Amino acid sequence: MSRKATITQEEIVNAAFKITRKEGFEQITSRKLAAAAGCSTQPIFRIYENMDALKKDVYEKAAENYLEYYDKCEKTHETPFVDMGLAYIGFAQKYPHLFRLLFISQEGSGQKSMYDLVNGKNENVVKEINRAAALGVVDAQDLFMQMWIFIHGAGCMAVTGDYDLDEAASVEKLESAFKAFSR
Repeated sequence: MSRKATITQEEIVNAAFKITRKEGFEQITSRKLAAAAGCSTQPIFRIYENMDALKKDVYEKAAENYLEYYDKCEKTHETPFVDMGLAYIGFAQKYPHLFRLLFISQEGSGQKSMYDLVNGKNENVVKEINRAAALGVVDAQDLFMQMWIFIHGAGCMAVTGDYDLDEAASVEKLESAFKAFSR
């Protein structure tokens, strides 16, 4: 009679996600993961054919985590793209390793485009583009692209520690960028 499995796929993914959030996606090894999950490496490879298969699930969990973070952020600013920018920059500051995985590294490439990830199920980008168009912006999609380059740059700077603006200063910069780009 075979022994009952004591560790689940979800537990393995959760342990790998914790390693990713704390140390980075590239730090996941079978031994480190086994220690974090409280098992040997054997159950990991019984559930996952290889580490790449596991990493896909970790990426999906990180993507869900970003969307949950975005949904929980307050959306109080009238200027389009400001709240989106604050959430993106805030996520980069709070979860730099997850940000790297989702928005900078090649590890997640091919899974979801940056646009699809940020747009999410609720069409976050589409809503912001529509808000800009409602304010009279002639080419709101082009404005989004300009804003996104600015926002992504700020997020990358946050990950490297080169972005030290507080929320009020960030709002000011985002609003100023919106005004400059929408001319």
